Amino acid sequence: MAGVKGKTVVVTGAGLGIGRATALLFAKRGARVAVTDVKKQEGEETASQILGAGGEAVFISHDVSSEEQWARALSDVADRFGGIDVLVNNAGIYFIAPIGDITLEQWNHLFSINVNGVFLGAKHVAPYLALRGGGSIVNLSSVAGLLGVAGHACYGASKGAVRILTKDLAAELGAQNIRVNSIHPTYVKTAMAEYGAAVAGKTLDELGREMSVLGRMAEPEDVANVIVFLASDESSYLTGAEFVVDGGGGASVLAV
Repeated sequence: MAGVKGKTVVVTGAGLGIGRATALLFAKRGARVAVTDVKKQEGEETASQILGAGGEAVFISHDVSSEEQWARALSDVADRFGGIDVLVNNAGIYFIAPIGDITLEQWNHLFSINVNGVFLGAKHVAPYLALRGGGSIVNLSSVAGLLGVAGHACYGASKGAVRILTKDLAAELGAQNIRVNSIHPTYVKTAMAEYGAAVAGKTLDELGREMSVLGRMAEPEDVANVIVFLASDESSYLTGAEFVVDGGGGASVLAV
């Protein structure tokens, strides 16, 4: 199987969590990886881990809400590796608040990263993918983009926007053999889940048992495996689809 060996992949928000696990897995499978993040130390550490294991990687400091930085980052990647095959729009932020407590400033800031970042990434990477004869864009949405959750008006709306934007992009870019899919994880064992558990007054283990019929919280690698598959040649007929990574939580009535 061809997989992702030899492909050039850009992973945003790759300094920690799902982004880091995804970048490491791409490198392990033989891809060249551009690690981007606003967190310089964490991003450099991800790239260092890849290089230390004998892989190819570069770190690029990158604010996904900035169109100028998108143009610069992708140009730098293409110059260094000779092109781009895959974009993983992973960067995102999260907060929980009742609708009455959300300020317009908070709303706009979250959307500038979670939604504008995905839009700008797709806009600027599409020409690079077209030059390769096609490619894959994987957008990180959430189960909160599929189901309503109290306290998630801002976050859920942003992830719902990513869901339908993904389908619009798939319809528009398919003629160029550019595939676009969305990933919808439940809570994953990251800082975001720690924050969510703290708000709910639960431990990570308690939250994991309550939200999955498998009785555990997702690990970053559980999501990374699906992302890498959607970037691979083996998923060449998959586009405009949503892939739920929730341990069966959305498919069952859980006893909590």
